[in-house]
This record gives sequence, structure tokens and C-alpha cells, in this order.
Amino acid sequence: MPNRTIEAQLRQRGLQVLGPCEHLSQRTELRAESALLRDFTPEETELLGAHMLRIGAQPGQLLIAEGDASDWMMILLRGTVDIGKRKVGAQADSQEPGDTTRLGVVRAGAVLGEMSMLDGEPRYASCWALSEVEAAVMTRAAVGRLIGAHPAVGAKLLVKLTQLLAQRLRNTSNTLVKVLRKNAAA
Repeated sequence: MPNRTIEAQLRQRGLQVLGPCEHLSQRTELRAESALLRDFTPEETELLGAHMLRIGAQPGQLLIAEGDASDWMMILLRGTVDIGKRKVGAQADSQEPGDTTRLGVVRAGAVLGEMSMLDGEPRYASCWALSEVEAAVMTRAAVGRLIGAHPAVGAKLLVKLTQLLAQRLRNTSNTLVKVLRKNAAA
């Protein structure tokens, strides 16, 4: 079960803490669409949910702040989230239009913040709720508890996260190659 420290961090950000993430396996559409959850059995999904905390956010609310040091990730259960990165030279706390570059928009099933959860480094980008959002938060400590109590499920989670990160790296590399080719041609 998530500890009080993460609850305090989430509340400090202004997010609504809704309690434990119960009955995750009953969200069959989410399980089918989520690259992270789709290969887990209903029983394994319940074990994951038992190690997560459910949160809520309103449109415009900041979920993850670029540069923050935190050790948790979230799975988007419902809603749409905008992911953006500050432009070079923009102030860390600036809310000016045009100070961020949109990296993507994600929907239910997406995983956010897994890099910082795994490596402990500051957040790479910021995430804002574009609609009413519900998400499940899992800390690095909760992953450790999951691995200790249910090694096969913990290993499966780490493999899925590794696959997601590898796919993102592949996509980023492909985008970079396209930009470099375009600049070389110009």
C-alpha cells in the first residue's frame, strides 16, 4: 500500500487523493488499450493495483513538473494529458504561452514518469491534465515491495517498463534522424 509521504506530495501539488487503486482488473477496456497492462492477467492486475494510489486532477492541473525530483510513475486511468518540455531559455516557473514545446498528448492507458521512478533523476518534462483525469500512482518503494512479495509479477512489470522505454527511445531516435536528414538537405 502506498505510504503517507507520497500522499502528502500529491496533495501538495493540488491533486486529489482518491485512495487505493482497487478493482483495476475490472477496467477491461483500459487493460486492453494499455501497453503496460495488456499482458497482465486479471489477478496480476489486481496485485499491481494493490500497490498503487488513485488520484484525480482537473483540466489545467499540473500532474508532473519538469525538473522535480520524485520517485513515482503514474498510469493514466481516465482522461487526456499534455506532455511538454520547457524551451531553452524559458524560466523554470514560467507559464507564458510559447515557453514549452508539446511533446505529445496521451490518453487512458499511458504511463507517465517511469524514467524518474526508475533512475531517480529529475523529471524530463511536465504533464498537464487536458480533461478531468484519474490516474494510478506507483512509487519505486512500491515496486520493490511488489518484487519482494510477488517476484514474477514484479519482473513482468519491469520487463514491460523496459519495453516501453525502448520503444520511446526508438521513436525519439527516428525523429532525430529525420530532423538531421532534413537539416543536412537544407
